[in-house]
Amino acid sequence: MSNNNPAPVQSVDRALSILEILARRKGAGVTEIGRELGVHKSTAFRLLAALESRGFVEQTQERGTYRLGLGVVRLAGAVTAQLDLSRQGNEACDRLAADLGETVNIAILDSGRAVNVTQSRGAASISSHNWVGRQTPLHATSSGKVLLAFAQAEMADGDLERFTAATVTDGAELSRQLAQIREAGWGFTAEEYEVGLNAVAAPIRGADGSVIAALSVSGPAYRLDRASFPAIAERVIAAAAEVSGRMGASF
Repeated sequence: MSNNNPAPVQSVDRALSILEILARRKGAGVTEIGRELGVHKSTAFRLLAALESRGFVEQTQERGTYRLGLGVVRLAGAVTAQLDLSRQGNEACDRLAADLGETVNIAILDSGRAVNVTQSRGAASISSHNWVGRQTPLHATSSGKVLLAFAQAEMADGDLERFTAATVTDGAELSRQLAQIREAGWGFTAEEYEVGLNAVAAPIRGADGSVIAALSVSGPAYRLDRASFPAIAERVIAAAAEVSGRMGASF
């Protein structure tokens, strides 16, 4: 296959190489980039045009010379924010897990799912499952409901997959619960994702006041029962507020 029509995987590899070249050189022209990649100038230009259309590279005032664009900064910022969230949340999560004896997680909203970015286990935790990196449904988890509530997003009935007999699959009922979460400042699930597992969650806010994550406590339904939810919620809200403060939020 010729350099003028590279295979998709080869094109991706070359595009990433261009980003590395620009990061190393602080800027370069089409001819220089083509020479370093070992491809024709026209191929280098097409790759640069694709990257430029997504904001990953931009041309300097000297036309034909490229540098890294703001798209790279946005990606770096997203990664940094997640790393900061994990780092700033660890202490509060560890302390809450130790106090309650249950599992504590922080989750973020990602592509319509809740993704856990950090986890702390209490002494009484009966599960050894690692939730970090795992995607979970928004409508069937406490963190997911909190994230969904404050994202002001809607989910249609057809999107509400059933996991247990208690899973909420009615859009109107879910909307009612989300409104309740916004009013109360916390949410819960009772055996809605896994039989025997309950959870309570509260929002974590960033410097601009928007909800950037959710902090949750989960445990067996026989111990973390519905009667305990309000008291648990107070602890979860306090821990989430602590993490929010560390992320720059003011109250």
